[in-house]
Amino acid sequence: MSGLDVRPPATFIETLYEEHGRVLLNYAKRATGDRCFAEDVVQETLLRAWRHPESFEEGRGSARGWLLTVAKNVIIDHARGRSARPAEVAQAGGSVATTPVQVDHAQGVVDAVVLHRALGELSADHRRVLAELYFLGRSDSEAAAALGLPVGTVKSRSYYALGVLRKWFGVSRLAA
Repeated sequence: MSGLDVRPPATFIETLYEEHGRVLLNYAKRATGDRCFAEDVVQETLLRAWRHPESFEEGRGSARGWLLTVAKNVIIDHARGRSARPAEVAQAGGSVATTPVQVDHAQGVVDAVVLHRALGELSADHRRVLAELYFLGRSDSEAAAALGLPVGTVKSRSYYALGVLRKWFGVSRLAA
């Protein structure tokens, strides 16, 4: 290279964008279904036009036809590239159709350890009531029948057991 920048001035690209930008964006949005990606397609198309100004010389066809062809090729190249690579991770609100990444389970492990310790602080009677109500999903009257206790005793034991758990986890965590 001679060291000189022979690319067209910015006004050339500005003119292309003013005349064809909306058509390019609408075409890319219809083709991809994703406005953000469509904007990237328009940007890449105009970048290629800036790099290849010779494509816009007289007698070489319409500028719009060239730009739409380049946009189509950018979309196809992207699709081919995605199929050759491992699946991308979906972003919030994004269009990547993949299985979402699992949420970090560290907090769940910590909560399980704290719950185990907190349950160790309870009497066996209180643990049995909580197991009937929360692990087996029984109502107060069903738990009372299963344990052979009055309903009031089940309610009282669950109230005091939950009070101990609130101290371990904090009131706001159990309320949420």
